[in-house]
Amino acid sequence: MKYPTIAIDGYSSCGKSTLAKDIANALNYVYVDSGAMYRAFTLHLINKGLLKDGAYLKSQVIEELNSAEISFRFNTETQKSETYLNGINVEKDIRSSAISRQVSPISAIGEVRTKMVAIQQQMGLEGRVVMDGRDIGTVVFPNAEVKLFMTASNDIRAQRRIIELHDKGEQITLDDVKKSLAQRDYQDMHREISPLQKAVDAIEIDNSELTRDEQLKLALSIIHQRIETLQFTS
Repeated sequence: MKYPTIAIDGYSSCGKSTLAKDIANALNYVYVDSGAMYRAFTLHLINKGLLKDGAYLKSQVIEELNSAEISFRFNTETQKSETYLNGINVEKDIRSSAISRQVSPISAIGEVRTKMVAIQQQMGLEGRVVMDGRDIGTVVFPNAEVKLFMTASNDIRAQRRIIELHDKGEQITLDDVKKSLAQRDYQDMHREISPLQKAVDAIEIDNSELTRDEQLKLALSIIHQRIETLQFTS
């Protein structure tokens, strides 16, 4: 039985991953955090001393693509999927502001995206996958049966991000967070390869004023309507 693939795209700190995880739990789908893959590879480069303060040599980055084994494992205690880099759990490490500041230029490298997209597409061959990122509905799964595009106001996004960072013990000002988000948005939307954009057939969800439960309820309604239209079995 072929199950529909669910692609979720959108800006930073719009709750893409939270929604994708909630959908996966509700529908018993496999959740894949595509952004975590780019973050893990960025961490790999930093650990190897090949990326520092945004500076890197493209040739060295490309050479490392086959040296970084990225996988996801389900943690039965936390009931969450966690990211592993060469067998080591790096879920917490890849969420730091240092990674956030440097991941965009690395993820914009053509060879890096080609490698990651190939892995992501392989993961989605069986269907019943929900994946979030910035080019899932346009590049990774252009034929996905369900496409969602997440947005939220800049102020809401900044507030969410600063709470997340402060909870991790990182001290950063709201202004710095806003500048970081604006820079990330610009880089994501203006990169030459697979820029962030809304797929023409994606349904937009602005969750600025939505609770987590309200967001999930709305998304599930959209998904079920789509499944009924396509006559899939959920």
